Amino acid sequence: MPKNRLQEERRARAEAVAEALEQRYPDALCSLSYRKDYELMISVRLSAQCTDARVNIVTETLFEKYPTLESFAQADLAELQEAVRPCGFYKVKGSDIKEACRLLIERHGGRVPNSMEELLALPGVGRKTANLLMGDLFGQQGAVVADTHCIRIAGRLGLVDSKEPEKVEVQLREVVDPAKSNDLCHRFVLFGREVCKARKPACGSCPLAELCPSRQEQS
Repeated sequence: MPKNRLQEERRARAEAVAEALEQRYPDALCSLSYRKDYELMISVRLSAQCTDARVNIVTETLFEKYPTLESFAQADLAELQEAVRPCGFYKVKGSDIKEACRLLIERHGGRVPNSMEELLALPGVGRKTANLLMGDLFGQQGAVVADTHCIRIAGRLGLVDSKEPEKVEVQLREVVDPAKSNDLCHRFVLFGREVCKARKPACGSCPLAELCPSRQEQS
């Protein structure tokens, strides 16, 4: 199929998918709990290889123990690492959090920056995290959070033809309305947990069945 035609089909399907998921999940909110910009940065770092539900349990007490950005930057590293132990990979996560908070104070006036370049310079912040922060904190259009749910679902729906996060990010940005991309990624998470699960997708009750070229394969 010619590339232009393929892109047109993907754009049309992406629009239909976005509309269907918006109806099913009108509130497209991040499932991580936070009140301050740096708390979201910390929560996303902790969520690597860990469920959002567990992260929220850990941060409920973590943000009480360290109530300010300065308290994280000045924390005893061993104590901080122990506090985040339930999220796994606690040594590197604790170290990243402490250093990132220090850099926010020294380089960014105590605020999370709003550019990809500045965010990627922070320890533990990759493109997935940076896109989420830019979309949720600053409302930047075109943010694509290529997490496992997004990669799996976008692939099954035929919106992308790669499983590599950066390629998925680029391909989705080409076919999804920039104004809807951040919310769509949040809805992919909700949809992935409820319907389009990794091991056993509920194709028989899927609201996107008519749009999904992988439906028969997954049945």
